[in-house]
Amino acid sequence: MPKTSARLLALLSLLQVRRDWPGALLAERLGISPRTVRRDVDRLRELGYPVMAVKGPDGGYRLDAGTELPPLLFDDEQAVALAIALQLATTAGAGIEEAAARALNTVRQVMPSHLRRRIDTLRIAAVEPPVSRPDPRVDSGVLTAISAAVHAREVLRFDYGAAAADDDQTPRRVEPHHLVTWGGRWYLVAWDLDREDWRTFRADRIRPRTPAGPRFTPREVPGGEVAAFVTGLFRGGSGGWPCVGEVILDLPAATVSRYTRDGAVEELGPDRCRLVQGSWSWAGLAAALGRFDAGIEVVGPPELRAAFAHLARRYADAAGDPGQVDGARIER
Repeated sequence: MPKTSARLLALLSLLQVRRDWPGALLAERLGISPRTVRRDVDRLRELGYPVMAVKGPDGGYRLDAGTELPPLLFDDEQAVALAIALQLATTAGAGIEEAAARALNTVRQVMPSHLRRRIDTLRIAAVEPPVSRPDPRVDSGVLTAISAAVHAREVLRFDYGAAAADDDQTPRRVEPHHLVTWGGRWYLVAWDLDREDWRTFRADRIRPRTPAGPRFTPREVPGGEVAAFVTGLFRGGSGGWPCVGEVILDLPAATVSRYTRDGAVEELGPDRCRLVQGSWSWAGLAAALGRFDAGIEVVGPPELRAAFAHLARRYADAAGDPGQVDGARIER
């Protein structure tokens, strides 16, 4: 028979994977007697786990919601933060997705009802791993308000932009579909009712208005998968980036790979590699490739070579007398 501590962990694990467990079935799964199951259930109760007795022909047990998180203690904000982190981990692509999902279910089981309602409104998809850059912080209240509208399927009204909300400003009206993360930023994927099209909004620029709008029937995002849809948007649409170029860099492939999220890197030698990269514009692609601060050979297409020449002239002007700059506008 396993030691008491091992049995308690095994019993707790079983209680968390389904709602009701007949006592006889628990005893069979654990390889112990029904009397030992009853004693172990009493030990879990002493530790603070709310294990309830279930009436019926066979009798049984249920792990009910508690008033705290035994044996650990969290305040409300810590518990919500833990739930958010675990939801992100379920799509992290790091081989821990199943464990994170089980951990989230474990935490949820023993949460007070008011906290369970809060985390049940959170529907988050981690589309891309975060990158190291100083991005604007998003107020947790804004994320909660957006998540609540997504969960309740209610039209969200909000002001959008960097400036403070203006009561005379016409608010955006959207059917909120999903909260996603991309490159370390939070975005809302929604159907814009006034523009009659899908839009993504940076959450740090959203200032929700109250009250919420009417309920709606959710639409399906193009392609049916929110992660694939958002990835396509940020990579230039379903057909890929509009501008794709190929260069040879005088750098090891391993070095280039660490700083290239969407590009394809091919090793050509110990200090040389081929990179195929995309961007929204040729000038943007040339600028992104120039950040490697290494020798660059343009393989193609001609538009990329022309973009390098264009930037070279612009940088030469910037390095000279400011009065000589001809006022060329930077494309964005």
